[in-house]
Amino acid sequence: MKITEQLASPQVSTHIADPSSVDQAILSRYSNRAFLSKQVEKEKIEHILQIAARAPSGTNTQPWKVYVLQGAKRDELVQKTCAAHDAISANPELAKEYSESYDYYPEKWVSPYIDRRRECGFGLYGVIGIAKGDKAAMHAQHQRNFKLFDAPVGLMFTIDKVMGRGSLLDYGMFLQSLMVAARAQGLHTCPQAAWNGFSKIILPMIGAGEDEMLVCGMSLGYADERALVNTFVTTRVDAQDFTVWV
Repeated sequence: MKITEQLASPQVSTHIADPSSVDQAILSRYSNRAFLSKQVEKEKIEHILQIAARAPSGTNTQPWKVYVLQGAKRDELVQKTCAAHDAISANPELAKEYSESYDYYPEKWVSPYIDRRRECGFGLYGVIGIAKGDKAAMHAQHQRNFKLFDAPVGLMFTIDKVMGRGSLLDYGMFLQSLMVAARAQGLHTCPQAAWNGFSKIILPMIGAGEDEMLVCGMSLGYADERALVNTFVTTRVDAQDFTVWV
């Protein structure tokens, strides 16, 4: 049989019957910061992960590894991390004991990135009524990360330390695929780099090997639609402002 006569793969031949649904799955993804206690069916989690597995990666290396935490294990992680977070607040010197495995943010902030960061922070705190300089309220809100915003499912993502920086680009595509797939199941997510500083607590608890590095965490569950914090949605730069037609 000639190559031209072979049947196309499903990826080539599949027709997207409702393009607007794809758009809405992407557009309705946001960092959800208040979840219901409603449990997420294991079958849904498995389905989302299976869909995300089709994310692209350089030479198909597929560098992702996912740990799913629910129930007692999830609660143990929350308790231990919150305790460490409180201890650092009481004694900032303890922060030296915790470090991120890689630089998620730049050492020096410049415009326009620092402007967008400030807009995000001020906007969030404004919605939930945290005044500038209210360190106690800021600490409590930051700790909501380590309570998984009350989501019943916590996801921890690791990568083999041997992989290069390009694999983190692959990982980002995997995470986006997962979050969009979650929207198709009526679920919401919140990707969280905040966990990275507590990898010395997290990695042993989830049974990660010495060759693994924490990439980030994520909260997964059903959104609390009545929560005020979930009315906050970040802005986006218009495509024409970051696109150059050559």
